[in-house]
Amino acid sequence: MNNRSDHRLGERLDHYLVRTGAAKSRRRARELADTGQVSVNGRRSVKGAIIHDHDVVEVADDITSDAIVPTSELELEVLFEDPQLLVVNKPGGVPCHPLKGTETNTIMNAIVARYPESATAGVKPLEGGLVHRLDNGTSGALLVARNRVAFDELRDLVAAGRIERTYRALVSGALKNVLELTSPIAHHPKNYRRMLVARNAPTASRLKARRALTRVEPFKRFAEFTLVDVRPQTGTRHQIRAHLAAAGYPIAGDTLYGGSRLHSLNAARFFLHLGHIRLETRASGRLDIMASLGTDLNAALAEVGEMV
Repeated sequence: MNNRSDHRLGERLDHYLVRTGAAKSRRRARELADTGQVSVNGRRSVKGAIIHDHDVVEVADDITSDAIVPTSELELEVLFEDPQLLVVNKPGGVPCHPLKGTETNTIMNAIVARYPESATAGVKPLEGGLVHRLDNGTSGALLVARNRVAFDELRDLVAAGRIERTYRALVSGALKNVLELTSPIAHHPKNYRRMLVARNAPTASRLKARRALTRVEPFKRFAEFTLVDVRPQTGTRHQIRAHLAAAGYPIAGDTLYGGSRLHSLNAARFFLHLGHIRLETRASGRLDIMASLGTDLNAALAEVGEMV
């Protein structure tokens, strides 16, 4: 690929690669740059390079396979299965799907090893029949279609807000009342890893923030933390994490958003778990599925002490 930049002076290289379609995500853009597959004006460039008017950006052909590699060695906890769909309990710290064909440590690698038809159920080869995503550090119920008809129906349910999700989170502070968080959320202009809660209309407009609605209910109090149930009504990236942090209740272990570190959780883990999912489909009927907390989150609860 060979492109000249447009008149967006001062644009970061990784942003440019995503905007022009040379990379599917910022993470993939950074990988291309880090592995020397991107040059600017004939010289190898870094992900944070600033692209100016008339710069020539070249991206080497990506020769990695666009297919999910079956990995039977990975553990897989299946909560529900029928001929149409699967619900699995994703562990924390494990990615949902590979970003390139050589990756083998994601939940979709494990699923494809046992349910090979799910590899071609969706529209993106490296996502297969994955209906929705959970952040790497989040655990819980994950929906996967086993054929294209089921995938299309489930994606329509997601878009219409007809899949009810209840997360459990451990947050810093003493939350006593229900929170209705409605501020829109945008990509952080200076930190690609973070999302930003837009607190006013001008900021939301400037950053092209997306609508985000989150309901938070206190469940149990601990000495310095509160265990809460969270019901997002929309599906913006990092929505729960950003909303809770902006409200003054960051999630335990989520250091990216100011959460307290817990010894029982490793650096890639924070206390957010999709524990309850409800939906109804034409073929599978009404489903009400629970996903239990993992041993790491139960250890975290023991670490924070007695309930108040």
